[in-house]
Amino acid sequence: MLRPYFAPSILALAAGVLFAGAACAAEPPSYNFAPVNQYSLQMSAGLWNPIIEYVSKKSGVRLNLKLGRTSADATSYVLAREADFAFTNRLFCPGRAGMGWTVFGRRGTPPVHAQIVVPADSPIRRVEELAGTPVAFPGPEAMIAYKVAYAELLRRNVSVDVVFAGNMDAVFTQLFAGRVRAAGASSQLAQHYAGREHKAFRVLWSSPPFTDLALMASPRVPAAEVRAVAQAFFDMDRDPEGLRILAEATTLVHSDTPFTFVPATGADYASYRAFCATAPRDVR
Repeated sequence: MLRPYFAPSILALAAGVLFAGAACAAEPPSYNFAPVNQYSLQMSAGLWNPIIEYVSKKSGVRLNLKLGRTSADATSYVLAREADFAFTNRLFCPGRAGMGWTVFGRRGTPPVHAQIVVPADSPIRRVEELAGTPVAFPGPEAMIAYKVAYAELLRRNVSVDVVFAGNMDAVFTQLFAGRVRAAGASSQLAQHYAGREHKAFRVLWSSPPFTDLALMASPRVPAAEVRAVAQAFFDMDRDPEGLRILAEATTLVHSDTPFTFVPATGADYASYRAFCATAPRDVR
């Protein structure tokens, strides 16, 4: 009776394939973290890369930074199921609230306000004077700087030429270059830009307060991994390495409030849902 014979090299190859397969099966999943790009691409990468590397290391959950060129890209990643965690305020209106994403934290900063701003030396002093002029906004997905600010223009029947610049830094660059007459802005980002670039704004209008952007998780991420990521964010200011990273982020964007991350829930974002319920249809 013939017995099968396998050469040692074939056995070794088979064993290697089995070992590689087992290793691949055991490899932990990784998740994409998509923050809204509020600054230039270079500055946003400098802000988020050290934070995400730290959170990955401390939580044991592999996170990849997925940063878009424009402020709208983070939303497109969420809608395309290409993101698992996000730093955003764009999932609270009807149609997106039902996607199952949950709030677990936020930055520990004061509330933000939508604003309509001009350079401090501009002759414009009233919102109504903007009629028929170009006004810059980050993009159609910018909740505070576009939707809330533009809704105010619509309520006042002030028709303007909308210019989408891509992100808030690009908006301010156009404003101070004289290519637009005014800008829709986040009060927080206007303050950061003024500090970095030594510019001054005149605020023509400011909205009621809104909670700063939320740290959110997709329903696809297991609850245990969401908890681990959340705790790593919250513990940053209690750990020397994390505290150093937060201090560097604060300095980088020129924030007057030190960066920290604190727990939050969907209830903290009621002002967004209230806006969506009453806003003009064009900006819901």
